[in-house]
Amino acid sequence: MDGMSTDAELLADRFQEHRGQLRAVAYRMLGSLAEAEDAVQEAWLRLGRVDADEIRNLGGWLTTVVGRVCLDMLRSRTARREQSIDETFVPDPVIRPLPGVDPEQEALETDSVGVALLIVLETLEPAERLAFVLHDMFAVPFDDIAPIVERSSAATRQLASRARRRVQGATPTGDLDLGRQRRALEAFLAASRGGDFEALVAVLHPDVVLRVDSGALVRGAAASKVLRGARAVAEGAFTFRQFAGWARLVLVNGSVGVVTAPEGRPLSVTAVTVADGRITEMYILADPERLDRLDLTAGKD
Repeated sequence: MDGMSTDAELLADRFQEHRGQLRAVAYRMLGSLAEAEDAVQEAWLRLGRVDADEIRNLGGWLTTVVGRVCLDMLRSRTARREQSIDETFVPDPVIRPLPGVDPEQEALETDSVGVALLIVLETLEPAERLAFVLHDMFAVPFDDIAPIVERSSAATRQLASRARRRVQGATPTGDLDLGRQRRALEAFLAASRGGDFEALVAVLHPDVVLRVDSGALVRGAAASKVLRGARAVAEGAFTFRQFAGWARLVLVNGSVGVVTAPEGRPLSVTAVTVADGRITEMYILADPERLDRLDLTAGKD
């Protein structure tokens, strides 16, 4: 009995060594932290149903299993999601404290993938997303991906190539310097707090796009929406300026963002893209149910 217990513990330890990468793969595939954890847990359950001693490359095996689980989850999600929800979808953000962060180290974190990129990945077909994520982000060979998507290696390479072109064409380019990101957001918050509409417009790019994901149940002014243009986005921000005093700067997926939590009650998480000192894209997650599942304390000093 002790021998069996030791074998199980050793297997659990070996699995734990790969958990970080598996979670990173699943998060990029699904854009949901909860679903990513479910996919990783399913991989653990499947590992328990095979002879692990027969697996030559455990990390590679687990990665492909997580990929297959995520592909099934994506296909199921695609079948049931409404198009209107797709247009306003904002992925689960990963929040960390802002002070004292080394940007180079942050880029190495397994969860550090931009919100803008995750939104573009959401527009890909499930098989395209799998091929791109596994090959381009985690260097999984096409020969290993092909059986998952039930295509030849050459056809799988084409999937990744098509996805790559779409990602490169649709992902907004922004300033990677955290200091410049911070200055733009501080100017935006200062204008909101001061009720200075023209200052709000000034810090926004003329063609700025705001995407708000409030979930399917929220109605009225706070409902999910997409706004385009500096004045339209400024008007939207102006409507909720009374909450600006509760906003604090954090890292959201490796870039400077904002958590707004009046009296400790999560109201929204905002990610932005900044270029030439102005905000070009804003992504706001304000879905109460999803916010309740996030660890917003991670962004506190």
